[in-house]
Amino acid sequence: MSAEITPVVVRLKLSLLRNGLRQSGGRRAAYIASAVVTLLFAALQLLGLIALRGHAHVESLIVLLVAVLGLGWAVMPLFFPSGDETLDPTRLVMLPLRPRPLVRALLAASLVGIGPLFTLCLFAGSVIAVAHGAVAWAVGAVGVVLALLVCVALARAVAAANVALLTSRKGRDLAVLSGLVVAVGAQLVNFGAQRLGSAGLAQLDPVADVLRWVPPASAIGAVDSASDGSYGVAAAQLATGVAALVALLAVWARHLTRLMTSPDGSTLQAAETAARERTSTGLSRLLPGGRTGTVMERSLRYVWRDPKTKAAWVTSLAIGLIVPVFNAWQGTGSVWFACFAAGMLGIQMYNQFGQDTSAFWMVAMTISGTRDAYAELRARALALLVITLPYATLVTVLTTAMLGDWPKLPGALGLSFALLGAMLATGAWTSARFPYSIPQEGYKNVAPGQTGLAWISIFGGLVAAALLCSPVIALAVWLNASADGDRWAWLLLPVGAGYGAAVTVLGLRLAAPRTARRLPEILSAVSKG
Repeated sequence: MSAEITPVVVRLKLSLLRNGLRQSGGRRAAYIASAVVTLLFAALQLLGLIALRGHAHVESLIVLLVAVLGLGWAVMPLFFPSGDETLDPTRLVMLPLRPRPLVRALLAASLVGIGPLFTLCLFAGSVIAVAHGAVAWAVGAVGVVLALLVCVALARAVAAANVALLTSRKGRDLAVLSGLVVAVGAQLVNFGAQRLGSAGLAQLDPVADVLRWVPPASAIGAVDSASDGSYGVAAAQLATGVAALVALLAVWARHLTRLMTSPDGSTLQAAETAARERTSTGLSRLLPGGRTGTVMERSLRYVWRDPKTKAAWVTSLAIGLIVPVFNAWQGTGSVWFACFAAGMLGIQMYNQFGQDTSAFWMVAMTISGTRDAYAELRARALALLVITLPYATLVTVLTTAMLGDWPKLPGALGLSFALLGAMLATGAWTSARFPYSIPQEGYKNVAPGQTGLAWISIFGGLVAAALLCSPVIALAVWLNASADGDRWAWLLLPVGAGYGAAVTVLGLRLAAPRTARRLPEILSAVSKG
């Protein structure tokens, strides 16, 4: 019976893939395009690794690459739970299957796809880059298969251990936040590449000496050991990989057994969580009373609970910190780069009503005139300031401390506050003039047909904010160019803060009457997602 399960599950995986491509031409085109790009990148990676053959310290780079790829396989189910329908073993709960045969069948099915093929190409290129001698090539053939199996088993074990998370709202939050992981990872890779370009691959040796014993990197590290004639070390590294594979399969089987024999308590947990949230009033006690406090609490809860809003905020917070701090760390930055944090956070004021989606009708029912619209916009701006003001200050102080350029701190803070105020003002106006819908499902942040509105809202608002902030920018430039500029640089702090506050109030007052007049149009625009 167990021998018959494996081909059935593999055919099931192929059928899921084939039927998914038949759903629409757009999905089929997207899959083919992604497959072509992935395979092209895999081919380039393979050629690059082959070209590194014979270079000094290439084994350290190879071990590090394999370890990073293994980490990617471990976190893939957490951030891309919908990428493979067979990652959720609860779909097979009602079938009379035993865990061990099911583990073997799912392991074989996991080898079908673009991801395993890309990984196989990278592992093959790694072996070609470090293998020297017949024994090393033999070890490499075993190591490639072993490393691939460890990666696949690691992904499956993580998915089985976190299946409750992957099928919950928190799992969807993680999927939305995958863009943040890509953005932060790109910055880290860029920084690491710059450091390697200046210091060489030799600085990877201490890290590689440790990672060559950590699966799946140990399977490829065994090839390098065999090339050096250390056959005992190579055997030990392969044994480490085999032990890791056996342990992962055992963990996977144990979680499968528990999932297929335990009752589902997710609804009870959800009810308990909802009850705790209903009784929690700590946030409301800290906010002002009346409409202002209610709107602020609603906006802050959007940041914490809505997946799309949370993803936008976390991405802005992370990128706003990474850009100035990493540039300061490399010694190429400036205190003025800290204004990037204020710019990233100010974007959150744009399209304020889009996050309400069709529920905006409840907000519209409470707005009877310009005064109510002004109170609504002011409360939303205050909710943003609760986060943006202390965070922009923290990033500016941290960047200044890393550079040691303390005389420019008041000027950088003043310019950040002025820029933040200008973006709040333009964000309020564009929210009323160019609203658009944010789909609740999927990865898109703009409903079909509204992309032009989104571009006009964001980039038009950014240009307008820069123009509004130009007096403070001109003052900062003049003080920095002046011989006595350092003596009066502290004036930028009160001037920038006051200018930002004045511009914010002016922008809110100009946006309020337009918001009150365009409530039906705004509701129609934000309800299309």
